[in-house]
Amino acid sequence: MTEPDLNLLIALDTFLAEGSVAGAARRLGLSASAMSRTLGRLRTATGDPLLVRAGRNMVLTPYAQEIRERARNAAFEARALLSPSSAGLSLTALDRTFVIRANDGFVEAFGAQLIAEVAAAAPKARLRFAPKPEKNARHLREGLVDLEIGTLGEMGPEIRLQALFRDRFVGVVRKGHPLAAMPVINAEHYVAFGHVVASRRERVTGPVDEALADIGLQRNIAAVVPGFPASLAVAKASDLVALVPGSFLLNQADDAFHVFELPVKTRGLTVSQMWHPRNEVDPAHRWLRTLVLGVCRRLVPD
Repeated sequence: MTEPDLNLLIALDTFLAEGSVAGAARRLGLSASAMSRTLGRLRTATGDPLLVRAGRNMVLTPYAQEIRERARNAAFEARALLSPSSAGLSLTALDRTFVIRANDGFVEAFGAQLIAEVAAAAPKARLRFAPKPEKNARHLREGLVDLEIGTLGEMGPEIRLQALFRDRFVGVVRKGHPLAAMPVINAEHYVAFGHVVASRRERVTGPVDEALADIGLQRNIAAVVPGFPASLAVAKASDLVALVPGSFLLNQADDAFHVFELPVKTRGLTVSQMWHPRNEVDPAHRWLRTLVLGVCRRLVPD
């Protein structure tokens, strides 16, 4: 059986990140004609056109969009395997502050375990969690943070990314809420009560509302708060229904809330860790990334 040309993996990642032959050529330092030939080889290898013309622009095919994150992770893993070993890193002597930019939900769910494991392995190292009021790559590009945790946004093609776990939204009400007594909560039950929405940018509607609209229903949004901790606090003291990622409830007391599956289907979330290429082969940074991945995979198994 003929082995695939693994050199094409880097080219595939670059094409999917740039979305154009010219952009991929600039990034890899090749001519446009050379990149066009490489695209032809990738099309043969994958059995998909990958990039197709839409008016004056080129766009990714559905298959290309589907494999973009997988290709990026595979390319990063390949680079890491061929990077210098971190065997010389002394964790007991590591005196460094690592800055992780994440939302409150991630810190509440994973912060304590991350802090404990860093302290056990590298007692002189420290974690500082920075707030994340918006998604952008500026903090990584300017070296203000070591890691960014969250769902992939407009981070730029150069930002490295590794998936940590899959998450989903769930409904939450206080103990004793009328919904808590229902063995099955359907969409009509769900919209019969007011809702509290967590949004940093004051956005009131989202995928849940789109799914409800498809069946002719609409939520009554009674309140908008800046984060998930506030939405849970409001739900705990009222009859309002909160919507939070399932991982956010990892460290919440089991008797504090009633949690239920949403009565409509919504897309899942992939929570990732992101970093700048300058930290790719730094042994201490690679150790931190491995630790974060391990903690998340243990607490939220597949």
